[in-house]
Amino acid sequence: MRPGLSVIAEFKRGSPSAGAIRPNADVAGFVTAYERGGAAAVSVLTDEPHFHGSLADLETAREATSLPILRKDFIVDPYQLWEAVIAGADAALLIVAALADEDLEVLFEEASALDLDCVVEVHDDEDLERALRIEPDVIGINNRNLKNLQVDTETTADLVTDIPAGVTVVAESGYTGREQIEELDRIGVDAVLIGETLMRCEDPEAMVRSLTFDEDATREHLFTDER
Repeated sequence: MRPGLSVIAEFKRGSPSAGAIRPNADVAGFVTAYERGGAAAVSVLTDEPHFHGSLADLETAREATSLPILRKDFIVDPYQLWEAVIAGADAALLIVAALADEDLEVLFEEASALDLDCVVEVHDDEDLERALRIEPDVIGINNRNLKNLQVDTETTADLVTDIPAGVTVVAESGYTGREQIEELDRIGVDAVLIGETLMRCEDPEAMVRSLTFDEDATREHLFTDER
């Protein structure tokens, strides 16, 4: 097995915690830079009220890159999964804390029926326990507490040991440098999602490359529905 974990490079114009980051950023320019830098997948924020995103951003990204694309949004209705597929997404984010158990199961099953992969996002032990009931292939650990927006990267270290072997683990929020990535690799994380750091830098291609261990390894697709 080759060393290193995959990088999911995120495009977002802003966030509730950071405010406007790059509201006029060129989607195609960023995602092609991510691909050249060795990202394994792209995440695109499509939520407009909180992140200033849109489905148009996802559609533009789809036209610009062959990498798998994750639709990152507050998915609460099966219709949004259909939107994701039509816009060209390969995967969708399901946030456990935002969904009742029944809704989580329905959305997960609907995504499967659409051949849409899911990143099932958790933040604490309770979220993880609920997520494991639907037996997801990919679990995202968000280090950001959605209640107060505070980030604690120890969240990933605390939860990763309770995730069964064979489940892909994605660490989210709070990562800015190579040293952190090396630590994630050491504790068994499979991928890291990085957004604000990449959106703020002047050379996102070089930044992605600096965060990877092995460029070929990061190009292995994370999601099965390759386009």
